[in-house]
Amino acid sequence: MPELPDVTVYIERLTAAVCGKPLRRVRIPSPFLLRSVDPPINQLEGSVVQGFSRLGKRIVWEFDGDVYLVLHLMIAGRLKWRDAECIIPKKLGLAAFDFDHGSILLTEAGSKKRASLFCVSGRAGLAAHDRGGLEVMDSTLDDFRNALFTENRTLKRALTNPRLFSGVGNAYSDEILHRARLSPLQLTRNLSPEDVACLHQSTIETMADWTDRLREETGDDFPEKVTAFRKDMAVHGKYRQPCPVCSAPIQRIVYAKHEVNYCARCQTEGRLLADRAFSRLLKKDWPKTLDEWED
Repeated sequence: MPELPDVTVYIERLTAAVCGKPLRRVRIPSPFLLRSVDPPINQLEGSVVQGFSRLGKRIVWEFDGDVYLVLHLMIAGRLKWRDAECIIPKKLGLAAFDFDHGSILLTEAGSKKRASLFCVSGRAGLAAHDRGGLEVMDSTLDDFRNALFTENRTLKRALTNPRLFSGVGNAYSDEILHRARLSPLQLTRNLSPEDVACLHQSTIETMADWTDRLREETGDDFPEKVTAFRKDMAVHGKYRQPCPVCSAPIQRIVYAKHEVNYCARCQTEGRLLADRAFSRLLKKDWPKTLDEWED
């Protein structure tokens, strides 16, 4: 799912492409995409795009008359810049937003269509889509600490909770915790003041670094390779590959459709974290340390 760095770059490219331009037509062949009826979306045809902003992992389109489009790409939704009046692909295409000089094409891979689009009026309507999480890039250490200690959760669950932190998801939370050298299963109440300060700094640095990388990769085009698995990531999606810091094999915990990736040597003092699948299956044979696992 596109997270803060990906959504930020999308917004920058959208702003450069169509801000200040009138939206000529909206084409939505998918019955799954549009989740609102009032105001009607065709009301926006002819309206000028005033700007774009981010609301968590959502992209907000701002139009004349205090009307907004709220787009959530979910896992597989992607935006592409195409020629004006482009053909919408039958299998992947969800919508096209037509301008005089080109079209923004919305696609979604896979059979499950989860991307959503809402048309809302006024700031009150927009606020209904705000999960309330802290914007970490603008946060002070006190703000961050207060959000982190709202509930006693594991660090992984705390960072990915949109009611606590805005725009942080599964992929970048792994990278943040690796940079901070903290266990994903560490409980927030057990953190020292030094741990909290390190986590705050690591969150800002990780998000800033990856936003800069994606900007450089994208250039003046729209992002074409938006993925949660990038070759330069330290731990996310790198199970059994060497840690870039200490060369120990990256470990993972699998639960439901999610996974946590971490380096046992850098983050858990060599201890392997039990998961809900293999550790229960192996029971006493489950290795407790990295050395036992390697043996």
